[in-house]
Amino acid sequence: MAGKYFIETYGCQMNYHDSERLSGLLEGDGYERTEDERAADLIVINTCSVRERAEDKLYTRLGEWREMANERGGAPIVAVAGCVAQQEGERLLKRDSSIDVIVGTQSLKSLPGLVRDARERRSARIDIAPHDDVSFPLGVVRHSDPVRAWVTIIEGCNEFCAFCVVPYTRGHERMRPVADILAEVAAAVDSGRTEVQLLGQIVNHYLAPDDADCDFATLLERTANVPGIRRVRFASPHPRHTSARLMEVIRDTPAVCKHLHLPVQSGSNRVLKAMRRRYTRESYLDLIAELRATVPGIAVSTDMIVGFPGETDADFALTLDLVREARYHSMYSFKYSVRPNTLASKRMPDDVPENVKTERILALQDLQRRIQGELFAEMVGSRVQVLVDGVSRRRATEVVGRTSGNSVVNFEGARDLIGTLVDVEISGYGPNSLKGVRVKPRPC
Repeated sequence: MAGKYFIETYGCQMNYHDSERLSGLLEGDGYERTEDERAADLIVINTCSVRERAEDKLYTRLGEWREMANERGGAPIVAVAGCVAQQEGERLLKRDSSIDVIVGTQSLKSLPGLVRDARERRSARIDIAPHDDVSFPLGVVRHSDPVRAWVTIIEGCNEFCAFCVVPYTRGHERMRPVADILAEVAAAVDSGRTEVQLLGQIVNHYLAPDDADCDFATLLERTANVPGIRRVRFASPHPRHTSARLMEVIRDTPAVCKHLHLPVQSGSNRVLKAMRRRYTRESYLDLIAELRATVPGIAVSTDMIVGFPGETDADFALTLDLVREARYHSMYSFKYSVRPNTLASKRMPDDVPENVKTERILALQDLQRRIQGELFAEMVGSRVQVLVDGVSRRRATEVVGRTSGNSVVNFEGARDLIGTLVDVEISGYGPNSLKGVRVKPRPC
């Protein structure tokens, strides 16, 4: 056995899925996973550079591992993977010489070999080369969730939004063959998973390279038809590529969840133009209206950035106004931070004071909490179907799962419900989740 490995992950779902694939590669090379970093012979930190805070965590953890190595009298091999590795490359070594391996987002398959070389040569190894083929062998994934499987369908992004570092860390768009995707979905079912989440930077831009008739909407239908699949989700789509046909597939395909995460980023046309989002607040709100008319009851969530360069009080007021009109079920909100290589970092001064960014994000989050509470209150007394995915963090006698609309529900139940679909009547709610009581399914 090569030893034990410990892996820590920051960032998006795609990063977590990459870590599942890295785990499979390392176990194939003879490593055994440990959740105790002090017992690890190899530590892998899979990084995110989309937000500055996630990047800062890397350097904090490297310092903690140096101290740990001094205490135990020997240092593990330390590998930095993911977006910060791709972005910084050799500069990481200049900042921290304790790093043994640096592997970029497009070179993850080389990790086991790089680790072997670093151990044998006792010198740092780096691979941040671009690769068009970013596929992994079928079956290599070590699923971290007992119920759902993540499946990447696109790597990279061609949008080049002004604030976003992803095109510079993940590279240009590369579509996976639909045959490979469906084979991975079938393998996930064989491993006991009943929900699949299709992943891509712009997931609804998918066009199959091996089937000219297969766009994203068609891929959703084909994924839902894989025997054993109970639910299909996806993240993250772009408003510009959200078609009427996609909405119809969401409506007409029972296994496709009635939830759409539709990032807007700002409610101001002036800011949206500066961000290079290539839609207006009016066209976005029209899209939301069309979506809700097509798929009654669909839950919509979003991403929002406050304090983008040049954002005024009037711009921010337009954002709040859009949120009031859109009435999101949930929201991820962030204060703008300069990201390396992006168009904004090169052309736009970060001119919104930090205290103003803080005031704005608190106001935005307060508004979203009120709206979310109102939407939760409307659900009390309704019956929903919940896919149980774990034991509640609050009470050992409760289980937790998600509705088709992606709302979290806690209710009394035994652990053996995990992986099953359960009918629940909503009895109450908290700030971020619903409370329910299990009920018998209605007769067909």
